Amino acid sequence: MSVTPTHNELFEQHRVAVLIPTYNNAGTLAAVLQDALSYTHHVIVVNDGATDHTPDILSNHPQIQLVSYNPNRGKGIALRKGFEYARQQGYDYVITMDADGQHFATDLPVMLAKIAEDPDALVIGARNLQQENMPGKNTFANKFSNFWFYVETGLKGPDTQSGYRLYPLHKMGNTRYWCTKYEFEIEVLVRSAWKGIKIDWAPVKVYYPPAEERISHFRPFRDFSRISVLNTVLVFITLVYIKPRDLIRFLSKWENWKKLWREEVLNPTESNGKKATAIGFGVFMGIIPLWGFQLITAILLSIKFRLNKALVVLAAHISTPPLTILVLYASFITGKIFMGQSSRDLIFLGQTMDTIWASIKANLLQYVVGAITLAVGAGLLAGIVSFALLSVFRRKKQII
Repeated sequence: MSVTPTHNELFEQHRVAVLIPTYNNAGTLAAVLQDALSYTHHVIVVNDGATDHTPDILSNHPQIQLVSYNPNRGKGIALRKGFEYARQQGYDYVITMDADGQHFATDLPVMLAKIAEDPDALVIGARNLQQENMPGKNTFANKFSNFWFYVETGLKGPDTQSGYRLYPLHKMGNTRYWCTKYEFEIEVLVRSAWKGIKIDWAPVKVYYPPAEERISHFRPFRDFSRISVLNTVLVFITLVYIKPRDLIRFLSKWENWKKLWREEVLNPTESNGKKATAIGFGVFMGIIPLWGFQLITAILLSIKFRLNKALVVLAAHISTPPLTILVLYASFITGKIFMGQSSRDLIFLGQTMDTIWASIKANLLQYVVGAITLAVGAGLLAGIVSFALLSVFRRKKQII
């Protein structure tokens, strides 16, 4: 006797389907299907070229929607095929569950509730990674994945490897993905974040059988190598395209400039000492001879030491044109003090930038020593003067 699914109306209201990719999971698949079907009739199974008696199990569940092909092509392809099929059937969302029995359908309502909170979010079911029977290598791999996800997106999350996910197909669009195996779940997560899709988390239960009963198709060396290559590519794209793109988008909006000025530069909760330190450090970084890397180094260090990033960046522009010539000249003159009889003069009048740079290269040590000395001195002076001015003007503002 068929049982009426408990949440079928909600699945239909939000146009959601449960998506289960499977490959040789005959030992657990029947229970997983029965579990999911007790909540909804909208269940899609992708048979990724199974060679066991998976087809017999699927034939016993005619109410499911089936995508099947041969040979086995990997979890990434199975998920991509499932996404494509779900869109064709008019679904806006899919909730993915693994076929190995580690996920519980009792958490499906948790995922459905997230749609009401934010209908455009991609939600990951965060597992309790400290529970009994959790493989140690899974815990390490998840921490590793969480770290690289943060580097690539700036987002922190508790569990980036969980396969229990709610995918907003209507927001993801027809993105052309690269990966075909387990690493696909990293790619889709990172590229969705790059696309502006909110990444959210929901606590879910997970079952890991004892080691002797556990079946996994994950091939440690080969799959971990693929994941490492993917992360290398994603980090490269992040640095050369995503971060510059996001910065340009941010700076192109006037309200962001006002917010930056109000919350970062003025920041009434920040002490005069911290503001002055940020200004002095910015001046130091603007003069120190790290041409081409001054600004990025200043930003990274300001994050590390929790300095006011906006003030650091503004102060670091002390060496941008037309002030560049003055900074170069002052550095060269300062270096002259230390070089004694071997020092050289730097002539600007009637010289081209090529000639000036040639002179600096010929006397590089004088310039480097002078630039470092000038950076330290100017940074300290800027910090002291800034602190004095802030103490006066911020106190007057408070009195008024």
